[in-house]
Amino acid sequence: MFFSRKPKNLNIKDDGNGVYRLRVRTARSGDTVELRFTRSAHIGIDDDGNYVYRKPILSSQHLDRGEVLVQFDKRYNVTHTEVEGGEFIPFAEWDAE
Repeated sequence: MFFSRKPKNLNIKDDGNGVYRLRVRTARSGDTVELRFTRSAHIGIDDDGNYVYRKPILSSQHLDRGEVLVQFDKRYNVTHTEVEGGEFIPFAEWDAE
């Protein structure tokens, strides 16, 4: 399989033109927090030379705290996602909320 494609990440929605969105459900009270970020303004480079987006989250209703980490390869494909203090909401479930 020479041209096998890596499956897309179901937690991060690519809106095009370098704009991404994600939603997190907080662990403590179940609040939904949506984050929107861009390649040019929010994604940085870590010590290993990989692209990374790291953001603390805070729900406005119950002040639940957490942190989101999204890692990208050189072509801005999502390679790893992690959330502390909650869980990702797959964008297939966004309409249900």
